[in-house]
Amino acid sequence: MKLRAWGLFLFAVLHTAFPGSLATSQSTTSSPATSAQSGGDGVKLNVDLVVLDAQVVQRKTARIVGNLKREDFLLREDGALQQITQFGQDTLPLSVILLVDRGGCLDPFSDKVRQATLDAIYRLKRTDEVALMAFADTADLIKGFRFDRGMIADALNRLPPHDENAGHCFNRAFYEAAKFMREAGNPAGRRVIIMITGITKSFDCNPGPSSEETRNEVLEAGAVVCGLVPITPEQRLENGVIGGAATVAGIFKAHTSSLGQLAEETGGEIFSAKPADLDAAFSNLIDHLRNRYTIGFVSSNTKRDGTYRKVKLEVSPAIQKREGEVVVKTRRGYKAAKAAKT
Repeated sequence: MKLRAWGLFLFAVLHTAFPGSLATSQSTTSSPATSAQSGGDGVKLNVDLVVLDAQVVQRKTARIVGNLKREDFLLREDGALQQITQFGQDTLPLSVILLVDRGGCLDPFSDKVRQATLDAIYRLKRTDEVALMAFADTADLIKGFRFDRGMIADALNRLPPHDENAGHCFNRAFYEAAKFMREAGNPAGRRVIIMITGITKSFDCNPGPSSEETRNEVLEAGAVVCGLVPITPEQRLENGVIGGAATVAGIFKAHTSSLGQLAEETGGEIFSAKPADLDAAFSNLIDHLRNRYTIGFVSSNTKRDGTYRKVKLEVSPAIQKREGEVVVKTRRGYKAAKAAKT
């Protein structure tokens, strides 16, 4: 295991020094997800309406702050105050893509993790839909969106075997998942990509989408990115080696992807726990998804120029005084609708 880990570190160093020559060894086999048709866009539900998915927690205790009202929030876009036109909590169905890592030294999807995943999907509401994807060097659709939990449970038994010689192609995985999210049957629902993996950073696989292209696809899909990381001593070693190598490589402008960055930018969370405790972690994740606010607004900037616009959502001073210091987790921005060419 240690030799394998140090081998990964050596690969990372070589990848940094000779990115072009090593990148060509990555597979470019297309996956079923690449056939996803363009459809509804989660951040532009009716062209002009922008929908944010937000969670409010106390900073010190991480306690969820519920029962807030529309007037308890302040919303700004590029610094300009916006009017909140739609507001709700736990009123939208979930569209969930489970994205399971099958590459690298360790298999994060042990029997205990599989059971925790099964228990979690059966706790979802009847109106929630789930899809299953697996990734390593490629990202492959195992089962499309289904409301039938039994079909997803059966698909979990048909995941590809773990391949320790394969990579962790985060860029391909998130890009394809976000692209397939457009197939969701709940067009106005809450969209969530849950990655189950043992690492939190990876080198981008080439040829493939860049980190920026992947980020844009996730933002345009209106998806919240979350992570579940089963913790073991071996996992800590692999994550430390790859994460450290990716950080160093980033100094030399090597292309990398970060689960943490995508989760933070989309208002998601990463839950880490020992495999035996992952059931509780998965349960907490579902509870947190349930206790989120849906906030919609029509931008005062009426230009349809396809630009990225920064969003800042805060609670009012009165709520800060009542609840203490709180954190609002939501996406940092969105891409505006682009006018059709005439």
